[in-house]
Amino acid sequence: MRDENAERVEWTVTGMDCAACTRKIAAAVERMPGVGEVSVGLMAEKLSLTLHPDGTSRDQIEDTVRRLGFGIAPRGQEAPRKKAFVLPDAAPAAAVAPAAVPATHGHDHGAARGQRWHRTAKGRLVVMTGVLLAAAWAFELLTTAEWGYWAFLLACVIGVAPVAQRAFAALRMGQPFTIESLMTIAAVGALFIGAAEEAALVVFLFALGEVLEGVAAGRARDGIRALADLVPKTALLEVNGKTREVPANSLEIGQVVLVRPGDRIPADGAIAEGTSGIDDSPVTGESVPVTKGPGDGVFAGSINTEAALRVRVMREPADNTIARIIRLVEEAEEARAPTERFIDRFSRWYMPAVVAVSALVVLVPPLAFGADWGSWIYRGLALLLIGCPCALVISVPASIASSLSAGAKRGLLMKGGAVIEAAAKVNQVAFDKTGTLTHGRPVVTDLVPAAGVDEAGLLAVAGGVEAGSSHPLAQAILARAAEAGVAPLPAREARALVGRGVEAVVADEPAWVSSPRHAAEQGGIEADAIRRATALESEGKTVVAVFRARRPLGLIAMRDEPRADAAEAMAQLRALDVGAVMLTGDNPRTAEAIAGALGMDHRAGMLPEGKLAAIREMAAQGGVMMIGDGINDAPALKQASVGVAMGSGTDVALETADAAILRDRVADVPALIRLARATMGNIRQNVAIALGLKAVFLVTSVLGITGLWIAILADTGATVLVTLNALRLLGFRPEQT
Repeated sequence: MRDENAERVEWTVTGMDCAACTRKIAAAVERMPGVGEVSVGLMAEKLSLTLHPDGTSRDQIEDTVRRLGFGIAPRGQEAPRKKAFVLPDAAPAAAVAPAAVPATHGHDHGAARGQRWHRTAKGRLVVMTGVLLAAAWAFELLTTAEWGYWAFLLACVIGVAPVAQRAFAALRMGQPFTIESLMTIAAVGALFIGAAEEAALVVFLFALGEVLEGVAAGRARDGIRALADLVPKTALLEVNGKTREVPANSLEIGQVVLVRPGDRIPADGAIAEGTSGIDDSPVTGESVPVTKGPGDGVFAGSINTEAALRVRVMREPADNTIARIIRLVEEAEEARAPTERFIDRFSRWYMPAVVAVSALVVLVPPLAFGADWGSWIYRGLALLLIGCPCALVISVPASIASSLSAGAKRGLLMKGGAVIEAAAKVNQVAFDKTGTLTHGRPVVTDLVPAAGVDEAGLLAVAGGVEAGSSHPLAQAILARAAEAGVAPLPAREARALVGRGVEAVVADEPAWVSSPRHAAEQGGIEADAIRRATALESEGKTVVAVFRARRPLGLIAMRDEPRADAAEAMAQLRALDVGAVMLTGDNPRTAEAIAGALGMDHRAGMLPEGKLAAIREMAAQGGVMMIGDGINDAPALKQASVGVAMGSGTDVALETADAAILRDRVADVPALIRLARATMGNIRQNVAIALGLKAVFLVTSVLGITGLWIAILADTGATVLVTLNALRLLGFRPEQT
């Protein structure tokens, strides 16, 4: 149970290159008094924990992390931004997020974010060990082999010293099996058997590998960090008809900002004045600008393409869509995939097992068979260098991070590896109808007044019942009344009848707008009207009956057109061998008309509990994904293997479901599944690379075919290969079939 006096504290931690780094920090910190609920995010570069006021101080935690070789600073207190290092011939990395205050120890395990590689501690170690190695080779050429040996020994000792210092710090914190400790033992052991030249080369390759791992990990983070740069730093605030430039993060709800053509919108808001094309591609990935006018919502980071706009701020800067996407992706790291959890458990005993095998390789042949000690010590040391599980443990989080980044750029948001893995296993997709398969903006197509009632009277009562409702059908009725110049009658005590309709007291007399079936039960619809309603429903229209107590007033028919890409989306799902079914509360005839046109199955007349039961039934046959609006379908969304909310950045879309589709495109559903499947395929490739290389070099090291420097090159190479393979997902285009 969480202590009420404990507070949640967060830091930015730099220099983490693989999941082994996060485990090292977590294991060291969670042993400290008063510390609980420790979470370390590799891609978010975040350490968060609960801290009891009577326990460990923040300074002690920071000192512990620094002694392990990492940079640390309180979250939000970071240095100015700088450009990230990029490898030659690579695409330029996006500007990175703020750099943390550099560690005070010279052996920080990496750089403050954004520093050029040669200015980091790891970079300086590479340069220093490289220079020392070159100098030792030159010295050996110019002098005798004996003097050359001492030059290589000096190069090795100087290069391995900071590594040994980190290994000793980890050992004091109860972590004997770290890559630093294995590296130190291997280097010292190599010196002990006279392999000084090879020991110095191994130290250099280890340092070079750490730099390459850091660069690769940084590239994996860049996609998410770049989101923060979409929002402009300043805004033109309008006060009393005058504009002045202010920091965008100082804007408050209700203020009005001027957005000129070509400018990025500085805050989530609604257009107060003006009409212009809005390019939402930076936020949702939608490639075609959309014309928006007064009352339409806009995202922070979107681009105003045509005319000047005045936008009213509707969200705090810290809560805009971009900020929430970044938070969602960062928090998604904690929702680890089952595969990742298994590999994490596997890696915990993998390194000690390799150390044990190395000891056996060193001891058994000489003691049991009289073999040469020097040869078998050398082989055991080479085996030690294969013992680091970095490539294996980063194989999953690197792929997940790249997938989350690729999805976020296209308006496909998934809350972590567990969701991605579940989405990859989906074999059925259930869709809500209104606002999901259809636009959610029905229009009135037919008015059928009862005898003695005119259209104006029908609309006046219906408008009174629906006044104040935000339901799409209510909005359609109110829009038709306004168009006809009919004022809704005064109403009170309105309440929804779940799955049936709405009732209210209109002009001091009860009135209902409900489904024809419910109206028939209440005596609110005539026999010929039932036949007319059936005919209208067979045309794919939604029909409501308007009536007072035992007195029919007429029918109103509405139609909500399917989205333009809905039929194509169903075809794509079939190509993926994924079934599709529409779950709707609408009548069977309307549901059949729409589902038939889209080529999918349907279940109609469903109340929320009916949808929930249907999802449970489908889940018994395999993975099921539910697509809904995130509000009415909340129970079904939660019950499904993966609940996906469609909606342009709404709170519900981003916070209640497992995933969200920002572009309101049905075709993004198969795209989401393709991205998830590609991610799991990438993870399987990474695991095969990591374990395959380990297996090969374990055998060759024991047989004496490969030596120390090949072993460390294989270990580092595996980590870099796995990370680079994961980075391929950044360029994956899930919308392509």
